[in-house]
Amino acid sequence: MRPTLLVVEDDHALRDVLVRGLREEGFEAVPAQDGATALRLVGDAVDAVVLDVGLPDADGRDVCQAMRANGFPGPVVFLTAHHRLGDRLGGFSAGGDDYVPKPFHLSELTARVRAVLKRSGAAAPTAAGDLVLDPVRHSLTVRGVEVALTPTEFRLLAALMSGLGTVVRRRELVRAGWPDGAQVSDNTLDQYLSRLRRKIRDAGSGLTISTARGIGHRLS
Repeated sequence: MRPTLLVVEDDHALRDVLVRGLREEGFEAVPAQDGATALRLVGDAVDAVVLDVGLPDADGRDVCQAMRANGFPGPVVFLTAHHRLGDRLGGFSAGGDDYVPKPFHLSELTARVRAVLKRSGAAAPTAAGDLVLDPVRHSLTVRGVEVALTPTEFRLLAALMSGLGTVVRRRELVRAGWPDGAQVSDNTLDQYLSRLRRKIRDAGSGLTISTARGIGHRLS
């Protein structure tokens, strides 16, 4: 349901910020600290790669070329401290799809990643009943009408839709809705689910979120 990004960045602090921020924006984010690790982790489960050009063991453009040679078809977005035209053209020649110069804002990177995913046709929308969830646009539509969701509501609904008709345990919903290690009270989860239930109802959906007391919640 959530697009999976391989985040290749040797700066530990920046890598952690990117992984945490991208997860909060609705992506699965897999960290890698160098080119060798990236080549080992990239594969069918990865939808796109965020790739630093200045890696300790290789030039990111060479890593991208190796990924392409190994058959990786997904988009690659380069991160670089170099702003020269020649550097950008070199990245495109190596098989990259976009270039984000450092320093950058996470919102810009997120927008660019969603754009390249949309262009590539990756992470297609998924449907459950009259609900359609688009992981690239990060949107919900009910019978063709768009419904505004917060990032956390989007992630919770994605988890419920993936288990349509079955009970999703509360701890699984917390894991889907919030970053690893977040302290989430029962009351907080209930408030989010209540708002999500109301939005779905007000949009005229035939589905609703019900509670299996002491176990979890079900979309049906």
